[in-house]
Amino acid sequence: MENMFNSKGTDLALLILRVVFGGSMIVGHGWGKLMRLFSGEPIEFGDPYGLGPATSLVLATFAEFLCAALVTVGLLTRWALIPLIITMLTVVFLVHFGDPYSRVEKGILFLGPYLALFLTGPGAYSLDAIWQNRNA
Repeated sequence: MENMFNSKGTDLALLILRVVFGGSMIVGHGWGKLMRLFSGEPIEFGDPYGLGPATSLVLATFAEFLCAALVTVGLLTRWALIPLIITMLTVVFLVHFGDPYSRVEKGILFLGPYLALFLTGPGAYSLDAIWQNRNA
């Protein structure tokens, strides 16, 4: 049990966080938005920053699909987390601010791990670590 709390355990925990929260974002949110972009139907989407519904959908899709995929595999992880963090802050503090907690909860539950991963980095089991080791 003691070995579980060493750096390998931490790296495994970071891998789990990346795969669970990156993968869940792709499947639960990003994929649907990506399909909406290419559906050919008129775009109806929230516009919290006044950029227009189409631009807002493109930005949300970029974060929730592409950036989440990068986080999942651990490639350009900290850079990919920035749009995800901004998106979750937008969901929590603009889109659902003042709503019942059940409406805000998903945003908070994604925001927490994204902030933690931003602070820690992706860990040893990531493409970033492989790339860094090859260039060292």
